[in-house]
Amino acid sequence: MTTLTLAAPAPAPAGRLGSGRRVLAQAQFANSVGDGAYLVASAFYFAKVVGLPPAQIGIGLTAGWAVGMVAGVPLGHLADRRGPRGVAVALAVATAVAVASFALVRSFVPFLLVTCLYGIAQTGLSAARQALLAGLVPPAERTSARAMLQATLNGGLAAGAGLGGIALWLDTPAAYTALFALDAAGFLVAAALLLRLPALRPAGGPANGTAPSGRLTVLRDRPYALVTLINAVLLFYMPLLSVIVPLWIAGRTSAPSWVVAALLLVNTGSVLAFQVRVARRVRTLREASASVRRAGLMMLAACAVFALSPYGWPYLLLGAALLVWGEMLLAAGAWEISFGLAPDDRQGQYQGFFGTGTAVARMLGPVALTTLVLGGGTLGWLALGAMFAAAGAAMTPAVRWARRSASRSAERA
Repeated sequence: MTTLTLAAPAPAPAGRLGSGRRVLAQAQFANSVGDGAYLVASAFYFAKVVGLPPAQIGIGLTAGWAVGMVAGVPLGHLADRRGPRGVAVALAVATAVAVASFALVRSFVPFLLVTCLYGIAQTGLSAARQALLAGLVPPAERTSARAMLQATLNGGLAAGAGLGGIALWLDTPAAYTALFALDAAGFLVAAALLLRLPALRPAGGPANGTAPSGRLTVLRDRPYALVTLINAVLLFYMPLLSVIVPLWIAGRTSAPSWVVAALLLVNTGSVLAFQVRVARRVRTLREASASVRRAGLMMLAACAVFALSPYGWPYLLLGAALLVWGEMLLAAGAWEISFGLAPDDRQGQYQGFFGTGTAVARMLGPVALTTLVLGGGTLGWLALGAMFAAAGAAMTPAVRWARRSASRSAERA
């Protein structure tokens, strides 16, 4: 029986690497401005203009991310087989169509269908972009490049959030519709920018003299699945500042309401200023594992400080600072791990699978943490922090297992 060896995607010419990163950053910024406005104002639009009850809004958004989570791996696999640039462009256009369609829905069923299209397109686009980054940037530079994109994303989200605030102040259907138009236009601009990137050769394509793989091998990679699960647990920090802490402030502290905005500014400003610097320190899988371990401990400290906030609102600012430091450590480590443990010719499907952790955190995080923290009080905060610390510590042996498994697979091949 003949064994087919899949070649990695052909790297982009050296002279195009720098420009490729700039184009990726420009595309990221183009759609993140609209996304920031959408995140701030969309719930008000669905409730006030469309007239959907909160329960239906929650069901629709949860269903959208659930469908997107399932679609991420096959769409990433499609990027491997057909080339990541074309798939990323198509999914950016699909996302623009979905966002524009939100302005047309007036009942629950169309809303549900559009949220599913939005979740599928967004999740698949993320996987295709990661595969595109892997093809354009040498392995040693991928984590720092991803950090630059993350900083760009946060800058765009912050700018968009300001525009969303203006729409909330105007509070008219026309203002909300303009935000959806802005978001859709941003994804179309991103698609046009991505077309300027080199068309990377698909993994295992005819030019390599091999046949393309039709297998979703990531679904049988148990060590990588464990690493993804651990990362998903740590990503439960995501709804803390947007959902849990505001509810905690309202119900358990005497802090002024403007503190919520201050906490978000601490978060976005810190990522803009320090994420690239933090990522530069992570160049190997061992350093990445250590970064994730420190992230878990930092999140434990943040949770402990948040638990003290009824005794004074400055504890909230300190907790937010500790949390964003843990967030940056986690991001840098997770990026290196997700790229470093994935075969170069299957980056799309592996990044799609790793990205399911974000969808899980978005779907389950608000409900789980509301019950744990708001129901458990101080003990709930400490239990959450202990969960983060345990997950961070578990990443090191999980990565070692994944490396050994990958080495044995390479020897058999």
